[in-house]
Amino acid sequence: MEKENKHYGTIDGLRTIAAFGIVIMHIRANTNYIISGYLYNKVIPSFTNFVFLFMVISAFGMYSGYYEKFLNNKIVLSDFYKKRFKKVLPFFSILVILDVLLFPSVESFYEGFCDLTLMFGFLPKFLSVIGVGWFLGLIFIFYISFPFFVFLLETKKRAWIVFALSLIYNYISYNFFDLGRNNILYSACFFIAGGLIYLYRQKRLNYNKNLIFFITVIIIIAYYVFDENVYICLSIACMLLICAILKQGGILENKITKFFSSISLEIYLSHMLIFRVIEKLKLNIILGNGWVQFLLTLTMVICGTTIFSYIVKRIIDYMFKTLEKLKI
Repeated sequence: MEKENKHYGTIDGLRTIAAFGIVIMHIRANTNYIISGYLYNKVIPSFTNFVFLFMVISAFGMYSGYYEKFLNNKIVLSDFYKKRFKKVLPFFSILVILDVLLFPSVESFYEGFCDLTLMFGFLPKFLSVIGVGWFLGLIFIFYISFPFFVFLLETKKRAWIVFALSLIYNYISYNFFDLGRNNILYSACFFIAGGLIYLYRQKRLNYNKNLIFFITVIIIIAYYVFDENVYICLSIACMLLICAILKQGGILENKITKFFSSISLEIYLSHMLIFRVIEKLKLNIILGNGWVQFLLTLTMVICGTTIFSYIVKRIIDYMFKTLEKLKI
């Protein structure tokens, strides 16, 4: 039996790539640089779909840590949900408070309140306070529903049936109900896909690694040849995760990717706040509106958000350790 919650170092590399890819995409989307070319106008905007990779990886990680425990009744629900709040709420709360203080209004106050409950994923609209936080809202709904997801994936047969139904739900929710990726029913197929990959992880050595890699490359090419398609995005996310599980070591597994992976969620959540500060200081236009300025802005955002995420996370960890020592 494979060790539960085994760490796959190459997944750290995927998280790092996804986090930086989303940062690059948001810098491009929130600036007016005059840059032409296929890379800037086609490839970089497509990085928005790295959120789907985050969904599949997050689901795989949750199943790795808690699937067997829930099935065997070895988990205390109170401890499970406390850990979820402890993991995301302190850092996110700091961002929300800073956002409301920097851009105060009645609307931001209302949205900030909703953000701080972590229940805003149930709302039918995006919130502008920490706008990228929609992903956290979706993930938290997945956390809340995780025991039910474990039930759905209790057997492989049931898991495949549920996965097929989730694909139908994805189609109907988008085309009939006009829902998007911030809705749990629309995105359920990604969370279930991560669970399916978890269920079959023990058979990874039986796969032809070169064939899997070749198929992945073909699907990625198909994404850029044809119009954007959520099912192609799902396929790419799944294949990239499978490749990471199959291929341990290499350029995706090292101390650098391990470090950035450990703060990847913090980087995702805070990078736009750091960008807005840079924008207020007008540092995003000091060298014109071409590639040089784009790369400079990107470098400032990545460095700023990395330093901010690391320091704040260390402070939060220290505070929790102190409270534990004081038995509070």
